[in-house]
Amino acid sequence: MVDNSQTTKTISLESYGINPSKVNYQLTSEQLHAETLAKGQGKEASSGAIAVNTGEFTGRSPQDRFIVKDDITQDRVWWGDINIPFDPDKFDALYDRITEYLNGKEVYARDCYACADVNYKLNIRVINEYPWSNMFAFNMFLRPTEEELDGFDPEWVIVNAPGFMADPERDGTRQHNFAILNFTRKVAIIGGTGYTGEIKKGIFSALNFILPVFKNTLPMHCSANVGEDGDTAIFFGLSGTGKTTLSADPARKLIGDDEHGWTAENSVFNFEGGCYAKAIDLSEENEPDIYRAIKPGAILENVIMDDNGVVDFSDISITQNTRVSYPIYHIDNIQVPSIGYNPKNIFFLTADAFGVLPPISKLTPGQAAYHFISGYTAKVAGTEAGITEPVPSFSACFGAPFMPLHPTKYAEMLSTKMQEAGVNVWLVNTGWTGGPYGVGTRMKLKYTRAMITAAMNGSLEEANKDNYHIHSVFGVQQPRVCPNVPTEVLSPRKTWNNDEAYYETAFKLSNSFRENFKKFESYANGEILAGGPLR
Repeated sequence: MVDNSQTTKTISLESYGINPSKVNYQLTSEQLHAETLAKGQGKEASSGAIAVNTGEFTGRSPQDRFIVKDDITQDRVWWGDINIPFDPDKFDALYDRITEYLNGKEVYARDCYACADVNYKLNIRVINEYPWSNMFAFNMFLRPTEEELDGFDPEWVIVNAPGFMADPERDGTRQHNFAILNFTRKVAIIGGTGYTGEIKKGIFSALNFILPVFKNTLPMHCSANVGEDGDTAIFFGLSGTGKTTLSADPARKLIGDDEHGWTAENSVFNFEGGCYAKAIDLSEENEPDIYRAIKPGAILENVIMDDNGVVDFSDISITQNTRVSYPIYHIDNIQVPSIGYNPKNIFFLTADAFGVLPPISKLTPGQAAYHFISGYTAKVAGTEAGITEPVPSFSACFGAPFMPLHPTKYAEMLSTKMQEAGVNVWLVNTGWTGGPYGVGTRMKLKYTRAMITAAMNGSLEEANKDNYHIHSVFGVQQPRVCPNVPTEVLSPRKTWNNDEAYYETAFKLSNSFRENFKKFESYANGEILAGGPLR
């Protein structure tokens, strides 16, 4: 178990230009919990977890994420609306303003690291304005032992000051909040936002550049687990598709729920030391592992509690993006260390709100590359202002906001690794069946779990062999039977009971796929292009 005792060591932050009134270094989770309560920045839930409100921002702000354009990045980064360039001189000036803001304040510092595989370990020093932000860093990054803290040499530094507001005209930002990576200085600065996800995603974005460019390792926005036979399964998916839920399988050991690397040695390692799960509609019945992980040491974000500290997970009056972070050891069935070998199955998870994709289908290598580059899911009514019906949402590599390189770079690496490892790739629709959102119903979790289990243990392949049905619109291999799943569920067309309406909607979605893929066509080979919809 992780040593949660406080180190007696103290550190100076002068080398970073920060001269605070007090440095709270390497505080325990319990101490940070108490500090948050004492400062009136959070409340304790009935579960013993601490609940905080992140303020103005309850999610990431992709338009305010920047990368400093310098000698390291200028010819490598895929610049554009996702990777927005930032001037080095502007960064230096803004950094100085943030450190000046922190001078004389009480701050919280933590030494930690990313990447469970020691061959890829990235030492990090996190400097936070708020105690609960530092507690989040304790939860989400890997925790060094006392021995490892001796002579700890941080390679990257994160300076996190939610109370500092940028001046766009002076600082070169879009508005008062920002998250900026500087690969030359190896510094991430985050200000104007209390949303803790910016902290972990900053390092994830950095690793998404460092690992493929310098380490020949594929970074992945995915969860992963390992079975009794040592086979590793990888789950790609955007927020809300079930990535965390489906990887928390009581029959398999969890490697991690969000960020991993796939090495040249064919191992898969977790970047993190914790989980950051969506809490909307969370229940012990549907997601027992996550629900039970909410205990002392966990941080609930933007939830609504009653006077007794009981959380109403269905209440989205603050945001639909309610969250909980907890150290990975809050989950009972975990892989220690967080490394898996022998990847055998990859699952692309999509919450298809149009209800036209099969609940599970097998992909060819070309289709796998196409769907990986596309990164499809759907937004439903109510998730954003102005959305009244399902809207296709594409995020390349199932994580475009965190990918500094061109998506085809990651796709090429994935394709090579898939073929070398001989993995099966499956497209899983965790979204709607029997019609689109508002007409049909959400796919039952027990059926999705059964389909994934059958894919992993080989019974799905055995039951269908050469008897897959080729979907007439999307061209994917659709199984006709699956153990523990009603046959009629496997055919989305049959669940609609209206062929005309089904095909009209399917063609609408396939056109969206093609339209989105136009920007990648010049980079894709013939096999990938052939992996798109048939019609």
